[in-house]
Order: sequence, then C-alpha cells, then structure tokens
Amino acid sequence: MKIALITGGSAGIGQATARLLARRGIGVVTTFRSHPGDAEQTVADIEAEGGAAIALPLDLARVEGIDDFIDGLRSEMESRWGTGTLDYLVNNAGIGGPAMFADITEETFDTFHNVLFKGPYFLTQKLLPVLADGAAIVNTGSTSALPSRTTPGYSAYAAYKSAMHTVTAFWAKELAHRGIRVNAVAPGTTRTRIADDAFSRMPELVPAIAEAIALGRIGEPDDVAQAIAFLLSDAAAWVTGQVLEVSGGERL
Repeated sequence: MKIALITGGSAGIGQATARLLARRGIGVVTTFRSHPGDAEQTVADIEAEGGAAIALPLDLARVEGIDDFIDGLRSEMESRWGTGTLDYLVNNAGIGGPAMFADITEETFDTFHNVLFKGPYFLTQKLLPVLADGAAIVNTGSTSALPSRTTPGYSAYAAYKSAMHTVTAFWAKELAHRGIRVNAVAPGTTRTRIADDAFSRMPELVPAIAEAIALGRIGEPDDVAQAIAFLLSDAAAWVTGQVLEVSGGERL
C-alpha cells in the first residue's frame, strides 16, 4: 500500500483529498492543529468507506516541533502499515483572510510566514529521508499569487503563496535525481473554512463571486482534490515543477 501525508485534513481541500486518495487504495495520514474532532471525523469517514487513515497533530507555526512529529509519524506508519516510508506529500495546511497592507500587524505577517511558507518548507526538508524515491509532492498555492491577480487585502498571503509557487520549481529540480516530482495547484475561490468560514457565514457573497468565474460557480474542495490526485498519480509522471491553476476560469 502506498502512503500519503496530507497536512490540514480536517476540512476543505485537505479533507476532500484525503477521502479521494483513500478511495483509491492509498493509506492516508492527515494532520490537524485546532480541530481534532473534525480530523477524527475525516478518519472515521474514510474507514467507513473501507479505507485506511490516521490523524496526527501538527502545528506548522512551530518548526521546532517538526522533528517530534516525524518521529511520531514514522512510528504510526510502522504500526499501521509496516513501513516508515511516504509515497506522497500534500502541503495543504494553511490560514488566510484579508489583511490590508495599511493595517496588517507584524504578528499577522509572522503567522502567515510561519504557517504558509516556513512550516511547509522545513517540514518537506525534514521529510526527505522519509520520502521514497519516485515520490510525488503537491503544494497548495493560490491564484492570488499569480501575476495577473492583485486583490486588495491579500499582499502578505499572496506573497507567501507565491513563495510556495517558486520553491515548487526549485524542489523539482533538486529532487529530480531521486525521481521525486514536485508540483503545485493554485486554487481559485473555493468553498473552504478559510477566513473564519466566510462562505457559510455569508452565503450572499457567492453569486457575485460566481459571476467572475467562466464556469459559473465557485470551486468545491473536490474540484481541487481531483487536480491534486492527478498530479500525484502516474498519469502525471512526466509533469514536474509546474503550478496548475484550478479556478473554473476565474477572471478570464
């Protein structure tokens, strides 16, 4: 059985990806920071469908805790699946929400830095001995980081998502000798828990946003999960170093 680690799997894109990969016979390790009940529900849903999954706590804002997380990860994989090796990594966990340049605080800036860039950067680095040769990595970026998108209030968020887009190509180059592919998805507006679950709290926002999307609706977590699963799969065996926009044609 191949094993995937998906950070931030208690809701949204991470949860949808975990369920999809499990349905394809992949063992899933998902992480959570502040919603353990939701993460355990993800595991329960996967097991109810005949899949295999575990959920582990991980706070990407605390890089000093990554070594202990990896020790626990390897122990859990050995116990559950008899292996200490990962085949897939999805750097998905994140935070977000508007923070205008004139108002953003140093605390918010540093939190974005730690969770969106520094955390996944060093998690991936420290996982290199755990990743199998021929493994695949997918980073979750954002259309807000694309050159043509300049939405007010997202300068810090977009800067760190852009950083993840950039390292995707460098990691792809540096890990190619091991056959490890590295790609990213750049989701457009997607119904997730980001920004304090804005779409659930304010559903009246959805129709206006959908008007700017060629396919006429906002994205659902499953839309992005399908793209992630493709980039992880052998169907994308000749694809590396790429950022794939998954937005339904937003702002075409």
